[in-house]
Amino acid sequence: MLSRRTFALGLMTQAAGLLPGELYAQEGRFLTEATAPAAVFPQATAFARTVVPSTPELRAQMQTQLGTLRPSLWEVEYIIFTAKQREMLLGYGVIVEEIGKSLPITFIVGVRPDGKVAEVAVMAYREPYGGEVRYPRFLAQYAGKTLRDPLLPYRDIHNITGATLSCQSIGQGVRKALALVHVLFPKERGS
Repeated sequence: MLSRRTFALGLMTQAAGLLPGELYAQEGRFLTEATAPAAVFPQATAFARTVVPSTPELRAQMQTQLGTLRPSLWEVEYIIFTAKQREMLLGYGVIVEEIGKSLPITFIVGVRPDGKVAEVAVMAYREPYGGEVRYPRFLAQYAGKTLRDPLLPYRDIHNITGATLSCQSIGQGVRKALALVHVLFPKERGS
């Protein structure tokens, strides 16, 4: 015998032409590589794409900046977009991946020349739950953060109920992008 809730859900999904699983799906591809840089630097007038190989030396330098944090993934290469508004450097958009609960989350982190986060945007989310991490309200918490910030749920980042691992992963990926920019572009920060 069907419960009223199951019956009502079945009617709604049939009327909408959806399968029951599609109602709850949160995974998706939200930005392409071509559109992602403008999501974190909307005022930019030009982007220059650079591919940086992830060498053991680079990973060691980044790990020094990260301290005890261990990224869940080390990319084979990093795609970095240098964002400019006319001739003025706005910052760097770094595409990174981190494992959420069991699948990678792909996102771009905008890092200003002073080493602070400009914005973060989720490009692809592959988990069936926790997709709220892509919402601007959650991602706005990272603006202005630096490598000195923990970027952890319950510390300096508000958690999303049911998406704790995804929240941790976004924080780890943001720190990874900050470390990469710190290692590759020290002059812009005044170091």
